[in-house]
Amino acid sequence: MAASRTLGTFRLPPLPTIREIIKLFRLQAVKQLSQNFLLDLRLTDKIVRKAGSLTNAYVYEVGPGPGGITRSILNAGVAELLVVEKDGRFIPGLQMLSDAAPGKLRIVHGDVLTFKIENAFPESLKRQWEDDPPNVHIIGNLPFSVSTPLIIKWLENVSQRNGPFAYGRTQMTLTFQKEVAERLTASTGSKQRSRLSIMAQYLCDVQHILTIPGQAFIPKPEVDSGVVHFTPLTQPRIEQPFKLVERVVQNAFQFRRKYCHRGLGCYIS
Repeated sequence: MAASRTLGTFRLPPLPTIREIIKLFRLQAVKQLSQNFLLDLRLTDKIVRKAGSLTNAYVYEVGPGPGGITRSILNAGVAELLVVEKDGRFIPGLQMLSDAAPGKLRIVHGDVLTFKIENAFPESLKRQWEDDPPNVHIIGNLPFSVSTPLIIKWLENVSQRNGPFAYGRTQMTLTFQKEVAERLTASTGSKQRSRLSIMAQYLCDVQHILTIPGQAFIPKPEVDSGVVHFTPLTQPRIEQPFKLVERVVQNAFQFRRKYCHRGLGCYIS
């Protein structure tokens, strides 16, 4: 059974480099989709190590693209890796990886914003919310264009304990624009403190674990990136429905900071 495999029992065979895959399948990053490729496998290995132990884990990777992080995950001793990729141009290259890792890699050609992950992995992985996190992880180099709506969607899933969090307190290791990463992890009183800070931190322990310089990507984006690790809390810091918290926080931050009390006026009797 896949779950009985141990770390080190599987390594990918020699394969074309990511750069060669890009040339082989004539892949080009689409600017409108904010696509940027990570080619350095030492860097993708580092991102995957930051996710914690993946021994016999079930991993959901979002937006694998040409498969750099995908390779590092497969080499980390996982039981199974599920990737969801919207851009059909990347599927042949990912299929090459699947052929090199029989029974390890499942490929879904679909949209991560609508994909239903609840029933993708075995029921036996599910844990009570108060227990330690399940051996299920989400990892992804998110396209900048979808990163904010996607993390808000997943935070709502955390609050409702559904979607990827039907398995328990599933951990996430995700790449954002550095500015977004700093907002997600900003402490109280910080200039970066924002709506995202509060929405993320009232539900999760959030850590900015790695900064990736822009020149590490092809094509080079105008900004650096930050890798953020999320672990859902056993109890939220605000005991109110997600939509209510979101609405209050949106109103609070729609004004300049010294006037933010105006956004709360409609909630104060």
